[in-house]
Amino acid sequence: MSADLVPDDLWERVAPLLPARPPRRRRYPGRLPADDRAALRGIVYVLCKSVSWRDVPAEQIGCSGVTAWRRLRDGTEAGVWPRLHAALLIELRRAGLLDMDDAAVDASHIRALKRGAHTGPSPVDRARPGSKHHLATDRHGTPLAITLTSGNRHDITQLIPLLDAIPAVRGLVGRPRNRPRRVFADRGYDFDKYRRILRTRGITPKIARRGAPHGSGLGKTRWVVERTFAWLHQFKRLRIRYEIRADLHLGLLQLACSIVCLRRLRTSF
Repeated sequence: MSADLVPDDLWERVAPLLPARPPRRRRYPGRLPADDRAALRGIVYVLCKSVSWRDVPAEQIGCSGVTAWRRLRDGTEAGVWPRLHAALLIELRRAGLLDMDDAAVDASHIRALKRGAHTGPSPVDRARPGSKHHLATDRHGTPLAITLTSGNRHDITQLIPLLDAIPAVRGLVGRPRNRPRRVFADRGYDFDKYRRILRTRGITPKIARRGAPHGSGLGKTRWVVERTFAWLHQFKRLRIRYEIRADLHLGLLQLACSIVCLRRLRTSF
């Protein structure tokens, strides 16, 4: 991010999506509400720095961390973050920067310090409470969809819900695209049942076989999803789940995906 945590190009895309605040009372109106841009700055500050909400520097950000948390909650309940992500995907496709023919999918474990929805004993972390991020990207590593489950859910069980979470992306003549032609995945997705399901949807599965020697060549296409996880985990708040509410953590994930998409737009100009 730049020195300003909410640069103009990000704010111009977020502002029209924010829910309208109720009008102030004529009598006893109370304090003026915090500026929406300052609240978004507080959200991005926590996303990048992973400080507690109460430790957000109000003088630097322009509002308290508690106010920023409330705006994150309100934006999540209003569906702001998935709509922002979908709008940026449309811009990328219109600019010819989105290749939806090939999609790569993978999952990543994170520790959950507080219990809540979508937490469970992680099989890779001594059964400590954990969650799992499931990610689908295009051929260039642009995040198409991201979902959240408990840490003990198998990757394959989320393959179809993850593909269903890809929004309908307009931007070119013809019907919106929300389905890749090929899906690349590692051995964790090696189940013939799901290969058949993908084929019935017109999707060609490119999934590595368990027990087969390495060197299948799928890694030449599939590695982009691992790089995108590295991009997302540069946002320190996403490395460990602190939010009890699963929808708030998912909202931060979707906001981070939107920022990754916006960075790709910037580098194209």
